[in-house]
Amino acid sequence: MSKKDVSCFFVRERQVFMKRFYTAESVTEGHPDKLCDLIADSILDACLKFDPEARVACEVLATKGTLLAAGEITSVYEPSVLAIMEKVLSDVGYSTEHIQMDALIHKQSPDIAKAVDCSREKRSGLPSNQEGWEKGAGDQGIMIGYACNETPQLLPMPVVLAHRIVRELTASRRSHFIEGILPDGKAQVTVEYEDGYPVRLDSVVVSCQHMADKNRKKLEQEIKNKVLSPALRLLPPDDETAVYINPSGRFVCGGMDADTGVTGRKLMVDTYGSMVPHGGGAFSGKDCSKVDRSGAYMARYIAKNMVAAGLASRCQVSLAYAIGVAQPVMVQVDTFGTGTACADDCLAAAIPLVFGLTPGQIMETLRLKRPIFKQTAVYGHFGRKEFPWERTDQVEALRNTIL
Repeated sequence: MSKKDVSCFFVRERQVFMKRFYTAESVTEGHPDKLCDLIADSILDACLKFDPEARVACEVLATKGTLLAAGEITSVYEPSVLAIMEKVLSDVGYSTEHIQMDALIHKQSPDIAKAVDCSREKRSGLPSNQEGWEKGAGDQGIMIGYACNETPQLLPMPVVLAHRIVRELTASRRSHFIEGILPDGKAQVTVEYEDGYPVRLDSVVVSCQHMADKNRKKLEQEIKNKVLSPALRLLPPDDETAVYINPSGRFVCGGMDADTGVTGRKLMVDTYGSMVPHGGGAFSGKDCSKVDRSGAYMARYIAKNMVAAGLASRCQVSLAYAIGVAQPVMVQVDTFGTGTACADDCLAAAIPLVFGLTPGQIMETLRLKRPIFKQTAVYGHFGRKEFPWERTDQVEALRNTIL
């Protein structure tokens, strides 16, 4: 073996056992950005409840003393936007007094509506024996879906832990298990990986809004015992794990009084954290003719079934669409070298044989014309059994197609 060969051998060995760190965060329902997502998806659900064909693209801005909703809604049902905004505020735990609310809503562009209602394929007279090809995509873009086998949810460990922390934090506030905490809060988790798998919890950060008279040392102890202890059971802290609770010190002024929130500003919280790229399109407030939402759900559905089928231990599926076109312009798979059955391009070629990828087919498969979207707005859009894109019902079909 030459000196060059020996050098390459040791480089590969160092890479195999090289430590890496991945971080994910989550925010509570009272965080201004998530408050905006909740309002936007509540408006969407209100439309879909009475009109499954509603077209909604709603954005919300929240700042001190002001809530503003704006966007396009074409629906046979006209939602009471201001009443919805007020109800969400109250449900989250904020006072609605002295909050100025406004709504600037108009109908969807007729040019976009025509492109969605009649796809380019149909307008061109192309024959098709497939159902659901008549409707075009509501936008262009690339959507990413991901799954891995390091947690029962088939999600990255830091993502699962961060969402668990904020769920426990909110539950402790709502049940008065911890007294004196308020709606705004965040969590961040950093996990150490070795050889591609999580091995230890490196650090945890929790920031929790609290009342002015809340004893901060008592709050820190309560969060450790009542929030972190149950939330981190999948990967408990060790003696070297750094735990930061309200590292800024006092956190009394929060929510809209302290920060400005906007719909769609927590893209990585909604998806897969820092481990996976994002196509750029936000989810909340959009009906599923907008493929930046429905395409992302389908990509996750495909990736999760790939991993559940044992075809890879990590799988990233990318779908790209052109506005007004039914079929995707790109279908791509990356298993990061973990594929067990065939090359990634073969997996990608198998996807259209098992899954319908047009907007109409996606909406039909995942039943996306129902008012189910408010519950997606907090704690992530993936890894929760109540969502249809989390099913693993195509495992056998994939195996039969590929193996």
